[in-house]
Amino acid sequence: MDYYPHTPDDIAQMQSVVGIASIDELFADIPQKFRLKSVLDIPAALSEQETIAAMSGIASKNKLPQLTLTGAGAYYHFIPAVVGHIVGRAEFYTAYTPYQAEISQGILQAIYEYQTMIAHLTGTEIANASMYDGASAMAEAAVLCAKMSNRTKIIVARSMHPEYRQVVNTYSWANGYTVVEIPYAPSGQIDLNALQNELDDQVAAVLVQSPNFFGVIEDIVPLTDAAHNKGALLVAGFTDGTSLGILQPAGASGADFVVGEGQSFGNPLNYGGPYLGIFAAREKFMRRIPGRLVGATVDKNGKRGFVLTLQTREQHIRREKATSNICSNEALCALAAGVYLAALGKNLRKLAELNIYKTQYLKNKLLQLKGWKEVFSAPVYNEFVLRCPDARLANEKLKNEGIIGGYELHKDYPELENALLFCATEMVSKDDMDKVVAILK
Repeated sequence: MDYYPHTPDDIAQMQSVVGIASIDELFADIPQKFRLKSVLDIPAALSEQETIAAMSGIASKNKLPQLTLTGAGAYYHFIPAVVGHIVGRAEFYTAYTPYQAEISQGILQAIYEYQTMIAHLTGTEIANASMYDGASAMAEAAVLCAKMSNRTKIIVARSMHPEYRQVVNTYSWANGYTVVEIPYAPSGQIDLNALQNELDDQVAAVLVQSPNFFGVIEDIVPLTDAAHNKGALLVAGFTDGTSLGILQPAGASGADFVVGEGQSFGNPLNYGGPYLGIFAAREKFMRRIPGRLVGATVDKNGKRGFVLTLQTREQHIRREKATSNICSNEALCALAAGVYLAALGKNLRKLAELNIYKTQYLKNKLLQLKGWKEVFSAPVYNEFVLRCPDARLANEKLKNEGIIGGYELHKDYPELENALLFCATEMVSKDDMDKVVAILK
């Protein structure tokens, strides 16, 4: 039957209170020519059974790949069953912002645990909960650095994810800041000499990514030293969080902010979203970072409890003085990340090692093919770049076998013609990789 939120008596009573004889009077300001005169020509309603059949028919047209070798900011990792089980619980799945601490202890504790794990992984003291995605987290950090320092220049590594650089450019343009890109060296890492030549007293922040878009691991310490020597801050980003299981955290290398994408932590690819922006920082920036922080305390009886400690958000006390206009977050995705990290525990390092082994195996096998060459010399995590005789043809051959191949870099880096960015996570088996090499051979 049709659903009406109000009974006829309810409607009559409300009409009487506001002084109208008909609901149509509420729309008196809308000209007649814009009003609906007849029933819309749309299909009749379907039953639940018919709806499922119709939607299943549409979904069956999707051609899902048997295997994907593309990373480039979105990664195919195994998700333990416990993640979906806990995230799907109604008290989490339907929960809104936990303003009332006395009735929101569950979600507040989950956020607190998430913040704690992220702070440990990134080598920082604090982490918020949370940002929209990795790109917005990077851009928010860049703008924050400029606002705090009253400087107007932001340096960005060209080896950073192209889409992250686009978002940083947009935020910077809106705030009147200048963005300068630093090229990458033959190693695939940022050109340190070019960076030092560009650093001056107007630089607010240096933005780098490690592992960067090419999968190359950056050496954060000299970059931090170079930035700090000029009074600038260092923002270190990442796109695959599993790398934090084995690499020294950027925070431990002196970075002021560590930001990135948390999709790898228990969130599926899902056609591009929703994703999870991770934002961690030094404790001295606690009152300036965007988003919110959940803290632990005790109640009047001495029992442990959780509260929203800081909320430098535009709709709260800071309003126009807030450091950001972010007014929501990816709480459910953050919960998935928290459950995932808790489930893996110390095995996150073993997972990272497995990704490295897979990467090296696939890279070495592909390098045995005629005309395939390594592009960069620095160590990589689970992505790598190879130049081949014909990148488009190679991907076409893989596509014909139901495999998504490497990312064609010339679209973002014209100088890298016929260069492919491959990714090998724990989801790619040895047989899969041998099959790929056989196809390309």
